[in-house]
Amino acid sequence: MCERPRVIGLDVDPETRCRHYHSENDRIAIRFHCCGKYFPCYECHQAVGCNNTSVWPKEQFHEKAILCGTCGNELSIRDYLDCASSCPHCTAAFNPGCSLHKHLYFEV
Repeated sequence: MCERPRVIGLDVDPETRCRHYHSENDRIAIRFHCCGKYFPCYECHQAVGCNNTSVWPKEQFHEKAILCGTCGNELSIRDYLDCASSCPHCTAAFNPGCSLHKHLYFEV
């Protein structure tokens, strides 16, 4: 069994919820393009990240950069954007409101 990637942030729980986003469906972490590290949200990255934020360019949407906090499966950006707010591996629901912030992580 592969070890789950480390998720950095403020008050991160086992399913990747954090101080900023902690509803039942807040269960993903994003690997930031700028530093290659997983954070639960952009606010955690601002607080304890690399201070050099950059978004994933469209030509790299094949990269695995989304972590399901329930099963630990890593999704490509394309798979995440196409998944209709649930993990394609374990079917855990993701917060559909995350789409409001996609411009903070991915080129739109």
